[in-house]
Amino acid sequence: MKDRIDKLLSEIEEFTASSKEHVEEFRIKILSKKGKVTELFDDFKTVPHELRKEIGQKLNELKTKAHDKISHLKEKFESNDEGKTEGMDLTLPAETLAVGSRHPLSLVRNQIEEIFSRIGFTVSDGPEIEDDWHNFTALNTPHDHPARDMQDTFYISENPDMVLRTQTSSVQVHVMEGSQPPIRTISPGRVYRNEAISARAHCQFHQVEGLYIDKKVSFADLKQTLLYFSKEMFGEETQIRLRPSFFPFTEISAEMDISCPFCKGKGCNICKGAGWVEILGCGMVDPAVLDNCKIDSSKFSGFAFGMGIERIAMLKYQVNDLRLFFENDVRFLKQFKSVI
Repeated sequence: MKDRIDKLLSEIEEFTASSKEHVEEFRIKILSKKGKVTELFDDFKTVPHELRKEIGQKLNELKTKAHDKISHLKEKFESNDEGKTEGMDLTLPAETLAVGSRHPLSLVRNQIEEIFSRIGFTVSDGPEIEDDWHNFTALNTPHDHPARDMQDTFYISENPDMVLRTQTSSVQVHVMEGSQPPIRTISPGRVYRNEAISARAHCQFHQVEGLYIDKKVSFADLKQTLLYFSKEMFGEETQIRLRPSFFPFTEISAEMDISCPFCKGKGCNICKGAGWVEILGCGMVDPAVLDNCKIDSSKFSGFAFGMGIERIAMLKYQVNDLRLFFENDVRFLKQFKSVI
């Protein structure tokens, strides 16, 4: 090992560089995690005990000289670069930096959180990789339930019981398991589904799920809460309608439409002439879900709702292609500069 140290020491002392890039290549070769000095330190554990003191001193000396040599060369090239500024007018103003902006999905998410916080809702968060219980079973969707086909998702190969969450309702299960009513929370976050990517669908998107549980919570409470949200988000003239639907974790269940924000209910291409556009699903929490989370369904009731942030953003900003939110095209994003 002494010979290897002496050989590397000679290589370091004799090294000359022609550029900063050359110095960096040499540093990686000598001092990186897979560099020659690191290899010697890794092999140090095989040195006989009686030689360890001597070899250890030589290794430390080698490492110090390598650092000193590389630092010296870097300073040399940096000083040369500073000399290049001669003849330049250093009093000229710097180039103006482009002003960034928040992503439209962040803008909408922040607005949704702000609206619900005014009426007492907290914001809760949870893992994006979930177990079957929190993502499906606790939400009244057992293995043989046909509703699972609508939420076919990405499973973790090391553990088939783990999935990329298909809905932020899984966060609500964590909240219910960890606390007792009254519960009033929204759960925003990214979710995943096995969807073909198109202008109206994507394998990942963002949701906000809401949950309110207390004594004597009724469907009227749900309707008034969603009416308040719709008016705050889309304007005071906005109206809502609720249509019967089915979700395994709510009973009764409904889809909620708002009066089209573009044509004000008169009928247009966006609403396909109906005057209404769907924005979310909702309903009263199924008693089975409460019991699964150790909340007494004979004492408490509640409502839940869920909406896609992308859908709200598309309506609010008149975006006609879902993929624009994920392409990082500056021409698209810079339109939101003035919206902070």
